[in-house]
Amino acid sequence: MIVDPYAPIFVISVAAELAEMHPQTLRQYDRLGIVKPSRAPGRARRYSQHDVEMLREVQRLSQAGVSLEGIRRIMELENQVETLRAKVVELSGELAAMAAENQSRPLRQNSRVFAAGLTGGDIVALARGQRPRPRSQAVVIWRPQR
Repeated sequence: MIVDPYAPIFVISVAAELAEMHPQTLRQYDRLGIVKPSRAPGRARRYSQHDVEMLREVQRLSQAGVSLEGIRRIMELENQVETLRAKVVELSGELAAMAAENQSRPLRQNSRVFAAGLTGGDIVALARGQRPRPRSQAVVIWRPQR
């Protein structure tokens, strides 16, 4: 049986024991936004295996001399990287599907696949020949010539 690493299954005392920390430390990390557990009915904290791994990473960084604010920022950036990696996988799948769909049609040189905005990381699909608006606010990804 495979357990979902993101399933909120541990109460705070169990998560604290698994992470080798005091429960009050976990509460402080929650208040500071470093590790945010899920909430069960009645507002009780529920930690996942992923949360416990994050707590261990926080402990490692703290022992290395990183401040709590530094740890919070590192964790925030790691979450952004994880989100972006998932988006890359999603877009790669869409690109592969588009390539398979368009295999029978010849591609024009440098035809656009999608554009990415500079703020917010928005991804916009573009029709062939369409330009992103405004031009100065987008990065355009080009399909390689075959």
